[in-house]
Amino acid sequence: MPRTPGEDRGMTTHAPTTTVAEIQAELAALEDPKIRAVNERHGDEHGVNLTKLRAIATRLKTQHELALELWATGDAATRLVALLVCRPKAFSAAELDTMMREARVPKVLDWLLGYVVKKNPHAEELRVAWFDDADPLVAAAAWALTSVRVAKKPEGLDLPGLLDLVEAHMKDAPSRLQWAMNECLAMIGIHHPDLRERAVAIGHRLEVLKDYPTAPGCVSPFAPIWIDEMVRRQDAR
Repeated sequence: MPRTPGEDRGMTTHAPTTTVAEIQAELAALEDPKIRAVNERHGDEHGVNLTKLRAIATRLKTQHELALELWATGDAATRLVALLVCRPKAFSAAELDTMMREARVPKVLDWLLGYVVKKNPHAEELRVAWFDDADPLVAAAAWALTSVRVAKKPEGLDLPGLLDLVEAHMKDAPSRLQWAMNECLAMIGIHHPDLRERAVAIGHRLEVLKDYPTAPGCVSPFAPIWIDEMVRRQDAR
C-alpha cells in the first residue's frame, strides 16, 4: 500500500542508509529546466517532477533524523523530500515555528503546513501564536489552520470576529495572506448558514480574486461563487 506523504506510522522501517549528498545528487539528476521555468513563475525554486520526487521519498520511508539533515540544507527540492520522510508528530512547537519562518518557497510552505503542522499535536497552539504574526507568510499559515477549524471544529472560534478581520484587512493583505483569509471567508460561508449572507456580501464588496483565471471544471476562488457552488453541491446530496 502506498505511503501517505508525511504520515506518522509509529514504528519505522528504515530503508538502507542513504546520505544527504546521495539524495541531492539524485534530485540534481532529475532537474528539468522546463519544470524549473514553470515553477519559478510561481516562486518555487526547483525543477524536479513531483511524482519522481515522491518516489524517492517512498523508497526512503520514514527517517526522521535524515529528514532533519535534509531540511538543514535549505534546498527547496531537498526540503520537500524531508517533509515526506519526517515524523510529523515528533516536532516541537519551537521547531515548527522555526521551520515555518525558514520556509520561503510556496511549495515548501504548502507541504510543511499540510503534511506536517496539521498532523502535529501543537497545531492549535501554533495557530493561535501565529495569528497576529508580523510575517505575512506565518500569519497566512494561521489563517489556513483557522479555515480547517471553521469547517471541522468551529467551537470556541469567534466567527463574526473573523469576518470583521477579513472585511478590514483582506483587500490590502499580501498575496499569500490574502488567499488564506479568502479561504477562511469561503469556509465560513459554506459551513455556517447563519453567516452565509454576510460572507457573500463581504466577498462581493471586496472583489478579492474576482477575476482569478479558473480552469474549466474548477471552482472559482472568488468567495461568493465558491460559497454558492459548494452549498449547491451540499444541497444536491
